[in-house]
Amino acid sequence: MVEARAEYGISTRVLSVSAVGRLDAAAIADGVPGIALMEAAGAAVAARAQALAPKGGHVLVLCGPGNNGGDGFVAARLLEGEGYSVSLVLLGERGALKGDAALAAAQWAGPVLAALPGDLADVSLVIDALFGAGLSRDLDGAALAMVAAVRSARLPVLAVDVPSGVDGESGAVRGAAFEAVETVTFVALKPAHLLEPGRSLCGQVHVAQIGAGEAAIAAGLAASLPPLHHNGPDLWREDFPRLTRASHKYTRGHAVIVSGPATKTGAARLAARAALRIGAGLVTLASPAAALAENAAHVTAIMLRRCEEPDDLDDLLTDERLNVVLLGPGLGVGEPTRDRVAVAASAGRRLVLDADALTSFAGGARHLAGLIADGGGEAVLTPHAGEFARLFDDTKVMQAGSKVERARAAAAVTGAVMVFKGSDTVVAHPDGRAAINDHGTPYLGTAGSGDVLGGLIAGLLAQGMPAFEAACAAVWLHGDAGLRHGPGLIAEDIPELMPTVLRSLT
Repeated sequence: MVEARAEYGISTRVLSVSAVGRLDAAAIADGVPGIALMEAAGAAVAARAQALAPKGGHVLVLCGPGNNGGDGFVAARLLEGEGYSVSLVLLGERGALKGDAALAAAQWAGPVLAALPGDLADVSLVIDALFGAGLSRDLDGAALAMVAAVRSARLPVLAVDVPSGVDGESGAVRGAAFEAVETVTFVALKPAHLLEPGRSLCGQVHVAQIGAGEAAIAAGLAASLPPLHHNGPDLWREDFPRLTRASHKYTRGHAVIVSGPATKTGAARLAARAALRIGAGLVTLASPAAALAENAAHVTAIMLRRCEEPDDLDDLLTDERLNVVLLGPGLGVGEPTRDRVAVAASAGRRLVLDADALTSFAGGARHLAGLIADGGGEAVLTPHAGEFARLFDDTKVMQAGSKVERARAAAAVTGAVMVFKGSDTVVAHPDGRAAINDHGTPYLGTAGSGDVLGGLIAGLLAQGMPAFEAACAAVWLHGDAGLRHGPGLIAEDIPELMPTVLRSLT
């Protein structure tokens, strides 16, 4: 077995491509030879290749003209030394290689092919070392042909850094890309490992620590960039609400969920149930008179208050103990909803705005931002892609690059924590902090699931959790419930899974 000299794991910190380049440069400046980093990277790749390919199998290594290709040369040499049959294809001329890649190539004694072998039938594994995360153009020519041939042959691919053809920052496909069963990356995750479609093309991702960047990260070298994280309990566990012997329902906060009219009340009840299940001490459903009986037929521990007009909500919020308001699920689109948002914001309450509360401000993100700012309270907005596009139609937010950058721009415009939902949900704070969530399942794509998420966020906010951390935690816990349930999931199941999910955190 090749000694990888690497540790595998998932880091909470996600680094941009430029940040990783800076960390590599810093390590080399501190006296770590670049070739040593390349040897460690290639060894990490070779170790994973041995786990994927049968002993003595045929491994096809595709090398590009840069440092990714150098990693491929190292992996090829180590695998051949372990008894594997290795074919190596170089994109470009061997004499054109420079620096550490040239040094790595010089250690390879086998033939260097200029094109794929004509017969790929006996290939056990393809190592994709063509291009790394820094690719900034569409694949073409020989590289594009290699992707097409390997995908057509349905060969398993082990990608180095990211599958070639995937943009390391956005996860977008540059013309075409390999689909890997596994990816080995170095130092930390890159955005493309978590953002779609890159995430789906990476397969299982291993982060190899190769001796470059770890100390620099600890020393704060990457601190000049807004922090980007892989969402998980390590990110928000310290801020998660904890009960003490002195805790009681009034110390755990009181969330208000504003209900829609009769026949459109289910979404608000789902949110209210979720807020209670996540630990809010009290939850009140503020309901129009015509919907009181309908709501009363379905709730027990959740309290009901008549709330017909925006002025009724204003009267309700004179009670300072009601510290969080969720508006949007089933509320209806238009001026009455905008007025209710204005009332809740002016009361200085922590807000969660979802669904109709967002669509009611379509093309009016700056108006909404003004209401939030004037009230002085915190807000969390939870749009899916369609709501996001409608809300920010009057801004330059949609012109930002990746999903992370769009979420950051939206948070900056509104002054609110943004939960940009999807299979790769991004949570962003106005100060630039962001997290990408990959802890979920397509089974969560069911009616009412988003309403439950809003309720989870509201319940955590009611207990005093900081808004960014509360949003990140709710997104992860929501995903964990979906993963635990699996097929057949409906929105009503999610709050009922919270006791199991929460026990797993302790």
